[in-house]
Amino acid sequence: MSNRIYLVTGAAGFLGSNICLQLLEKGEKVRALVLPNDKSVKYIPKDVEVCLGDLCDEKSLCDFFDIPEGMTSVVIHCASMVTVDPAYSEKLMAVNVTGTRNIITKCLAHPECEKMVYVSSTGAIPELPMGTKIKEVSKFEPNDPTKVVGAYSQSKAKASQMVMDSVNVMGLKACIVHPSGILGPNDHAIGETTHTLMDIIKGEMPIGMQGSFNLCDVRDLAAGCIAAVDKGRIGEAYILANEPVTLKEMCEMLQEECNCQKIKFYLPLGLADKIAKTLEKKAEKKGEKPMMTSFSVYNLARNNEFDYSKAQKELGYTTRSYKETIHDEVEWLKQEGLI
Repeated sequence: MSNRIYLVTGAAGFLGSNICLQLLEKGEKVRALVLPNDKSVKYIPKDVEVCLGDLCDEKSLCDFFDIPEGMTSVVIHCASMVTVDPAYSEKLMAVNVTGTRNIITKCLAHPECEKMVYVSSTGAIPELPMGTKIKEVSKFEPNDPTKVVGAYSQSKAKASQMVMDSVNVMGLKACIVHPSGILGPNDHAIGETTHTLMDIIKGEMPIGMQGSFNLCDVRDLAAGCIAAVDKGRIGEAYILANEPVTLKEMCEMLQEECNCQKIKFYLPLGLADKIAKTLEKKAEKKGEKPMMTSFSVYNLARNNEFDYSKAQKELGYTTRSYKETIHDEVEWLKQEGLI
């Protein structure tokens, strides 16, 4: 019987709940940090010990880190605020940056804490020109908006740099994983990507856009995060990504899987950007949310080629095919009565 307990933040989220599920399947003890009155606590697997606390309040994390004598802990810091709004937000920085600082402080204060795995994002890595595969870096550039675009990515870059600095200066035992986009079954909170897939299946997206994503099956990402606990080297970062897939390819796979309405036209990205900017101006005047944003167009137009060979070699990270993931996600959506 293992005398280790896994402390997981963000355990109610899409990735976090899948990490908890896989740890339980391995027979591990798991404790989840959950905000008081958080309704999403229902998405956490039932055998996980739930501990109330707030990332932004260091004192509230005492119970989360307090473990029985003779046991050791590892932290998988998965919690973060995710937004598709590129504008600066105090709350976003508080959760993603200050929250990570508080977790680091607690890890350093608890000698029984063997390791911290920080779940960052591929968005935190400075973007390279098209045609060049993006690799891991040891220095992040959160303050260069030309290389790290949008407040979410900038917050993850700041937090990633803080983890690296804490390793180098304070002796924190930690490594970083950089997941790309997330796809797959068990997305109970219905995130942005799942929402888009549902729109396509229901025929609520009559026109598509050119461009690509980089998406991974949530189950593969969860396995990669867990592998980083024992196999990830201290002070190293690992990209957990996939091969890029175009929106058109994704739509065609969905059509093949569930015979949904075919999208006949895909807007060129230059035109899509102009339309998005016009829609944003109109929405701003009316105080509404735009149907399409220039930031969503940027995410399809940007370089989405990532080199994840380091994670394959060192962590044993693998990715299943988009086809398999889409099949499993469609089956799950049907089971849940969502399509």
